[in-house]
Amino acid sequence: MGKVTGFLEFERLEEGYEPVEKRVKNYKEFVIGLSAEEAKVQGARCMDCGTPFCNNGCPVNNIIPDFNDLVFQGDWKNAVQVLHSTNNFPDFTGRVCPAPCEAACVLNINNDAVGIKSIEHSIIDRAWAEGWVQPQPPKFKTGKKVAIVGSGPAGMAAAQQLARVGHDVTVFEKNDTIGGLLRFGIPDFKFDKAHIDRRVQQMAAEGVVFQTNTIVGELPKSGAAAKVTNWAQTTVTPEQLQKDFDAVILTGGSEQSRDLPVPGRDLAGIHFAMEFLPQQNRVNAGGKVKEQIRADGKHVIVIGGGDTGSDCVGTSNRHGAKSVVQFEVMPRPPEEEDGPLTWPYWPIKLRTSSSHEEGCEREFAIATKEFIGEAGKVTGVKTVRVEFKNGKFEEVAGSEQTLKADLVLLAMGFTNPVDTLLNGFGVEKDARGNAKAGTDADTGYKTNVAKVFAAGDVRRGQSLVVWAIREGRQAAREVDAFLMGTSTLPR
Repeated sequence: MGKVTGFLEFERLEEGYEPVEKRVKNYKEFVIGLSAEEAKVQGARCMDCGTPFCNNGCPVNNIIPDFNDLVFQGDWKNAVQVLHSTNNFPDFTGRVCPAPCEAACVLNINNDAVGIKSIEHSIIDRAWAEGWVQPQPPKFKTGKKVAIVGSGPAGMAAAQQLARVGHDVTVFEKNDTIGGLLRFGIPDFKFDKAHIDRRVQQMAAEGVVFQTNTIVGELPKSGAAAKVTNWAQTTVTPEQLQKDFDAVILTGGSEQSRDLPVPGRDLAGIHFAMEFLPQQNRVNAGGKVKEQIRADGKHVIVIGGGDTGSDCVGTSNRHGAKSVVQFEVMPRPPEEEDGPLTWPYWPIKLRTSSSHEEGCEREFAIATKEFIGEAGKVTGVKTVRVEFKNGKFEEVAGSEQTLKADLVLLAMGFTNPVDTLLNGFGVEKDARGNAKAGTDADTGYKTNVAKVFAAGDVRRGQSLVVWAIREGRQAAREVDAFLMGTSTLPR
């Protein structure tokens, strides 16, 4: 362990932020990471528990006490090796993961958890700076070909694992750059896309082929799925992939946004968050967007209280919105969690993001009844307060009000992957519309279609980047065993 009495001597130290007035003027990352000495002190707080719940709290089962101790000892090179042994992309998770490992930290029962995420962030940034992150090309080629549909974190993780054991891997992406929702859904101020680019370069050197601007199958012509970001110029049929490759892994996102079918929904100025956010990321990358959705000088209402809604808040503030209000249908959670009740699970408590701190009014226990408009454009949102009673939301009598709105962004999550992809392969779906495939040793991410596998959000539904990486890694092992009869890849 780091230092026997470290958790008694040292306080948790949070990563810093650039001042609001500076960071809202651009789209650059603004988190100030820990120095080497600060990371060492945080590593000293790790108690190396007899049962380290943080390992199981982490979806990829990072070996957290070990790399905490290595940072405390100053052995950064071995720390990154331990980190990479379970996680292909700690530069992703060290920035955008909500850190369920910290919720599960034993110290979190009655104290502040070890700053695991900040230590992970420090390790991988140090590794890139020192040149320790290098391509790992295979020592031999198997002659087997694998197609991966979707280039988000699940697809990238699966591709890297399979390429390193000698398979010929091709990743198909419908948009013009790699990364999926990691690239187009997360704003640059939270996650600089250069982190994806250097991983793509590493993977290309390991033999992965990336085929962008290529959609497998087609998108629906109407409904929420028709709004999914798609800049493809080439189409490949599912039948062609099944013919040309020895295995296919579906790793697309759960991209169909949840809609809000209330009166006035067809008014201009009401958009899905995933129409709004990808456009700004594309502009930041130097691309052009015709009639970009902008919040400049507008009264913005964001419907949805999660991370995507928070991203809409931050982007709207950078556009120069006149006001931003965020709705959440659930009641306002408590300021502090009930640790003894919830530990080691993810606690319910009020979470204030960096975007909220930049300027946002938050409304809880509120529902939208109607969109109001003039001349075909939205001008307001008619709302009502709600209470959760008898297993359902009930309106509070006399609580109706109308809020001014020039732009409404729907950020209520995602319902399922685009069904035309699954239908094209003939993949059986579960009750939620996701690809039906188990994760245990027997089912091994297999779908009902021969040599077609599914992993990530396309299988489990909307989830975290770290869960996508876990499923991509595990699916890679199952595909390798399917192709070779056995596998040396970790599960």
